[in-house]
Amino acid sequence: MAYVALAIAGSDSGGGAGIQADLKAMSALGVFGASVITAVTAQNTQTVKAVHGIPQDVIAAQIEAVLSDLDVGAIKVGMLATREIIQTVAIGLQGYEGPLVLDPVMIAKSGDVLLRQDAVRTLRETLLPRATVLTPNLPEAALLLDAPLAESPKEMVEQGLALCEFGAGAVLMKGGHAIGETCHDLLIDCKGIVGEFKARRRKTKNTHGTGCTLSSSVAAGLASGLDLKLATATAHAYLQGAIAHADDLKIGSGHGPVHHFHKVWAT
Repeated sequence: MAYVALAIAGSDSGGGAGIQADLKAMSALGVFGASVITAVTAQNTQTVKAVHGIPQDVIAAQIEAVLSDLDVGAIKVGMLATREIIQTVAIGLQGYEGPLVLDPVMIAKSGDVLLRQDAVRTLRETLLPRATVLTPNLPEAALLLDAPLAESPKEMVEQGLALCEFGAGAVLMKGGHAIGETCHDLLIDCKGIVGEFKARRRKTKNTHGTGCTLSSSVAAGLASGLDLKLATATAHAYLQGAIAHADDLKIGSGHGPVHHFHKVWAT
């Protein structure tokens, strides 16, 4: 029987992030991906032109339909957009006891805001305590904590520990927005660093969907039965390959997507 993971997130019409990236990453890693769409965005590699939240009853119905029939091994939660949608998802996931990867999607690669400010507190209070692992980039971690941007590994650890205090089992602090030739991602639980993942920083503008891809890849690993550290290591290695081949795609004129299927087909 195939491993199954569920992605709860928004749709990206450009195909590089959101549900589209989630399903591509899960498929590339050999996991069957199911989906619950929370919002429809009109976006491309340059900008987000419009965002339309899916009605709450439809979101709830999608969650119920999937969880009542499919043997979901892990769930990834991404873009939720509003306080009401966050609350709907939290209620829909009551009773689900499997791993939950929470990617606090707040700002698109283009800089467009994807999570309203009044929803940040709701996210902290309802879904963050339920998360097996939270996967913020540095700006998202700062927004969740209402703190300055972390500028060093020491500050990344401090913010990761602070986020664990909200109830998350672990926090994967992503260092893509930091500076330096090496990118550091730190997996942190309430006791400190439990995993460090390094990669050479690549000079490319084609990084659209990296956060969605990493979090859904972690969920795929957890659905496959891997422990959190190994699932994160596997996801990190996969993402680095997708970034390394991103320039081969030549999609759009802005921040293009990573190459999710770099091991399957080449340009």
